Amino acid sequence: MADEGSLITDEMRTTIGVRSEPSFYEVDKLSVRMFARSVGHVDPIYFDEEEAKKAGYRSLPCPPGYLGTPVYDPRTSDPTFGGRRGGARAPEPSRPLKRILNGGTEIEYFEDICAGDTLEASSYTSDIQERKGGIGDMLITTSKTEYKRKGDGKVVAIMTGTGIRY
Repeated sequence: MADEGSLITDEMRTTIGVRSEPSFYEVDKLSVRMFARSVGHVDPIYFDEEEAKKAGYRSLPCPPGYLGTPVYDPRTSDPTFGGRRGGARAPEPSRPLKRILNGGTEIEYFEDICAGDTLEASSYTSDIQERKGGIGDMLITTSKTEYKRKGDGKVVAIMTGTGIRY
């Protein structure tokens, strides 16, 4: 049961650890090159496959921060964002605070991700906390997205995101 006066409801607590249906992301050479160029990477490993292979990669490696492009299927995908229509996550309970801040995103890599890979991503809420701060009550939600390489099933990355409602 929620503590008296707590912003965190029992309904919110039941979402912790519940995984979404998987979404799929493709990594192709064009997208690797476009992302690298857009963020200012100039290392030839992101543009020239021979350079990437000389450096020990299977193909062009994903630049930091790029984890593929959602696989778009007009029958099931959101027309604006490309992911699964209605979002990859299960509907979340309402939150009492409406203003939202991005509290940051971190990506932990476990394996190389290269052009030609397809990743299966599944997300879940890992923690919900409340705090009082200079802006008043805050609800801090941490979510994780686990990326597995399709084919061998290895976890290649985990992205942790923090959302702050106030």
